[in-house]
Amino acid sequence: MSTFQAPKGTYDLTPPDSAKFLAVREAIAAPLRDSGYGYIETPGFEDVELFARGVGESTDIVTKEMYTLTTKGGSRLALRPEGTASVLRAALEANLHKAGNLPVKLWYSGSYYRYERPQKGRYRHFSQVGAEAIGTEDPVLDAELIILADQAYRSLGLRRFRILLNSLGDKECRPVYREALQTFLRDLDLDEETRRRIEINPLRVLDDKRADVQRQLTDAPKLRDYLCDACRAYHEEVRALLTSAGVVFEDDEKLVRGLDYYTRTTFEFVHDGLGSQSAVGGGGRYDGLSEMIGGPALPSVGWALGVDRTVLALEAEGVELDLPATTSVYAVPLGDEARRVLFGVVTELRRAGIAADFAFGGRGLKGAMKSANRSGARYTLVAGERDLAEGVVQLKDMESGEQGPVPLVDVVAELTKRLG
Repeated sequence: MSTFQAPKGTYDLTPPDSAKFLAVREAIAAPLRDSGYGYIETPGFEDVELFARGVGESTDIVTKEMYTLTTKGGSRLALRPEGTASVLRAALEANLHKAGNLPVKLWYSGSYYRYERPQKGRYRHFSQVGAEAIGTEDPVLDAELIILADQAYRSLGLRRFRILLNSLGDKECRPVYREALQTFLRDLDLDEETRRRIEINPLRVLDDKRADVQRQLTDAPKLRDYLCDACRAYHEEVRALLTSAGVVFEDDEKLVRGLDYYTRTTFEFVHDGLGSQSAVGGGGRYDGLSEMIGGPALPSVGWALGVDRTVLALEAEGVELDLPATTSVYAVPLGDEARRVLFGVVTELRRAGIAADFAFGGRGLKGAMKSANRSGARYTLVAGERDLAEGVVQLKDMESGEQGPVPLVDVVAELTKRLG
């Protein structure tokens, strides 16, 4: 037993379960790569101010949940609590928006950190795959991203997720709604912290999950009644595009998401099989974020999907992923000469693109065959001195149990043919 354990609220990914996480990441990324999104990777920590300005100083993420540190040089850094601000910062720094091909379409995958109360589906370290389309205001882009996320989930076999959709308006119409909402909220019976939130970001009160708060919000003014003509037309176009693509969604007037930078389209993917932590991903349009962090006006839209929560959703639906075997061929040498020869065969198999492993440590036949069985290999190669003298190896089909000699010079070609 090690002296050390993973920090509270975090988790380790170990085989064989880690294969599920890799498969989920690949399934989410696949439709993005097929749609013109290029891969981007950013540092695990950034300047604190990047998130304070972008995510919002009034958000729980910035005020309560960010892991911050001060370097020896006096700089204040934060472990990234989300991906959008980092990706946009990197795109601006690299001048990707000046290459003349907008939108800049990027996807990413990585770990993120928030100091939250640990519970199932909510961790202090979590993994996401995200996508951003930077520099273009177009409802087709909003619809594209939602459709690609829906496609990714369906390719995994998920069916019981729901897409919630709303519009948050823009800088023209949202201030009018904000004032009406503040007037309504000030008359409610709310705690002091929530009252402070009313003055800083009243829309976030709508996102409060406490039942006693939600009961008081029944008659709250609806943002849809305050949308300007441009925002209303934009939202209706997004809705029409999703409907035309056969993507089912639900209008949710109280959906605001937890970050300050969202404008217009906002959406969330939820799975009711996960209990209170039902969100598996979400995103929206953030037309003013670039200016907030010192860049030019670059209307943009994006999302992030939780890898760990997606795995939990698959488990809730009882979906078993069709994962490829980690080992197709397992080599068992009997004697020193066989070790040298079979290790050479294993190396050739790997170069031919066949997943192959080896019975290391000079174990006997019985123990080595147990390891071969545990590896999940379809075929096992066994060779001793007599086999080598005859120029053959014994090839065993682990499914049928059939075994027979194969000329040593033909074994790679034979296995390549059998494994297709």
